[in-house]
Amino acid sequence: MKRIGLFLAANLGIIIVVSIILRVLNIEPFLSSKGLNYQSLLVFAAVVGFTGSFISLFISKWMAKKAYSIQLIEQPSSGQEAWLYSKVEDLAKQVKIGMPEVGIYESEEANAFATGWNKNKALVAVSTGLLKHMDEDELEGVLGHEVAHVANGDMVTLALIQGVVNTFVIFFARIAAYFVAQFFSSDEEEGGGVSTLTYLGVSIVFEILFGILASTIVMWFSRRREFRADSGSAQYVGKEKMIKGLKKLQQLHELPHDDRSPALASMKISGKTAFMKLFSSHPPLETRIAALQK
Repeated sequence: MKRIGLFLAANLGIIIVVSIILRVLNIEPFLSSKGLNYQSLLVFAAVVGFTGSFISLFISKWMAKKAYSIQLIEQPSSGQEAWLYSKVEDLAKQVKIGMPEVGIYESEEANAFATGWNKNKALVAVSTGLLKHMDEDELEGVLGHEVAHVANGDMVTLALIQGVVNTFVIFFARIAAYFVAQFFSSDEEEGGGVSTLTYLGVSIVFEILFGILASTIVMWFSRRREFRADSGSAQYVGKEKMIKGLKKLQQLHELPHDDRSPALASMKISGKTAFMKLFSSHPPLETRIAALQK
């Protein structure tokens, strides 16, 4: 599962670019010679925050295809491709969603992901490493997990959560930046006694710092939805196949990790354990297996 890292990276980039453009064009109605208008600032933060979130959502599938050079299966050229396509098709019919695009990307890493802005316009992709090392039961468990993400509408829910998080990140970053800029500005400066360049620079720094801290909320949601997707796969293809797939991922943990696009790492079905658990997008595999066994 490779969804959240891509989403977060695109989201943060969009917010910073939009913020710079608005500041350069002096389109910040909350900042005046009288200081900050907190109500206007909150509205501004919500508009920019949700814009970044939903643009990230809409371009997520395109970015994933480009980052991993995914080869879509349109006409299966082998028995394995035909099996893969038919299994995703069967799962899509079972959960009553539109047929996702199905693709394969070159990587020794055993992994898979699903992404897309709409459950009827999704993409399910698997690595060549996954196809090489897993049998059909294990692959079916993984595919069930990815289709469960699509059926659960996880990307839309993520966009809404990220939009709220963005709003408060921008809101508090601009407040903090205003007071810092005011401290370093002379009384003659316009715009409430703050330097434009100082305010712009400090606000970007605070947006990045607060954004990193706020990402713990998104990571918490990511960990919770992994359990939901595991449960969905157990329902669609059988609990034993999902457990078998996760156990194989444990065995394959020592395979090389595909780091071509670090921003995509948290979108995979299996991820590295973060140095701090708050920033980990995935629960430990043993915890997921134990949850299914219960």
